[in-house]
Amino acid sequence: MSGHSTYSPQNKFLQWFEKRLPIGGLIHSSFIAYPTPRNLNYWWAFGGILSFMLGVQIITGVILAMHYIPNVDLAFRSVETIMRDVNYGWLLRYLHANGASMFFLAVYIHMFRGMYYGSYKEPREVLWILGVILYLLMMATGFMGYVLVWGQMSFWAATVITNLFSAIPGVGDTIVTWLWGGYAVGNPTLNRFYSLHYLLPFVIAGVVVLHVWALHVSGQNNPSGIEPKSDRDTVPFTPYATIKDGFLMVCFCILFAWFVFYIPNYLGDAANYIPANPAVTPAEIVPEWYYLPFYAILRSIPNKLLGVCALFGSIGILAFLPWLDTSKVRSAHYRPLYRQFFWLFVIAGVGLGWLGTKPPEGIYVILARVFTFYYFAFFLIVLPLLGIFEKTKPLPNSISESVLGAKA
Repeated sequence: MSGHSTYSPQNKFLQWFEKRLPIGGLIHSSFIAYPTPRNLNYWWAFGGILSFMLGVQIITGVILAMHYIPNVDLAFRSVETIMRDVNYGWLLRYLHANGASMFFLAVYIHMFRGMYYGSYKEPREVLWILGVILYLLMMATGFMGYVLVWGQMSFWAATVITNLFSAIPGVGDTIVTWLWGGYAVGNPTLNRFYSLHYLLPFVIAGVVVLHVWALHVSGQNNPSGIEPKSDRDTVPFTPYATIKDGFLMVCFCILFAWFVFYIPNYLGDAANYIPANPAVTPAEIVPEWYYLPFYAILRSIPNKLLGVCALFGSIGILAFLPWLDTSKVRSAHYRPLYRQFFWLFVIAGVGLGWLGTKPPEGIYVILARVFTFYYFAFFLIVLPLLGIFEKTKPLPNSISESVLGAKA
């Protein structure tokens, strides 16, 4: 659904090149003339922010890889050398470490926006599933990068998380041994994680291309959740969407810069500034903040196998969202009951994140179980039933009417 390209280069060389490889026309039709719903708000800017953050992570990661040594005896020291002896190494390290947090912050906002406005519904099911795949790849990449620091929390996080696979009946121990490259977390583990951490961002970039392709085929959703019916419902991507996205990207970069230059270690763990020691277990093993909701779900269930199933199920269930939500109306603007249940879901997600930082005991376990129950009930009970019993508000006849009123 790319816009009709009117790209016509004036330069003779570009004319010759365009006839043989029309890259200019593709860019023009996809990012300049592409028809965008005229009612998009700032919540639609986070796709561009995520593309920018992926570029930051790849560029800083490649440069850091030139100085990092994937060896258990030298990894921690090489990170300290990057910070102290490499020109602007401290900046690259802080950009990369805090960039991961900014990346996940943007992706969570992007996903919640998609859920609120029904961007997963027909005909955008494949677009949503590709987004879930990107999220899984991000989680794997972020976890492996965290291990590479080879501090106390990195080492023990790797030990605990990889040990989860041992709960799988029959093949669990074999999988763990393969992940470790032996019978304990050590040098083979570090080398495997380093290799995969370097590779996966380029896989993510490839899936992003598919994600954008699927977006251009099905078209963008919008706050009204109705499809464009005429040229009055759309505006060209440039300058309207690019200016909007560019403004919010600048604001986001200010937040990013604040973390990098003023509180670069705020989102990290002090234990990771201690070299990994297999003989000393930290009092509390806590993952990075963006994994905390799933960590709380894992710990809320006393049975190890059921806990692991709940952990992976809490992510995998997102892929089935287009079919679990049976309502014909997309946007929460016109779904009063869904809107209330959605915000309860957000509260449960944030609550699980907070509980992930607390010890698994007493009231914290009870609350985690309540929030975990609601997390799954939202997908498996609430959404299917809302499609049957919810009375939705009347939809506008067009996007123009939703913006300009009934006289449009």
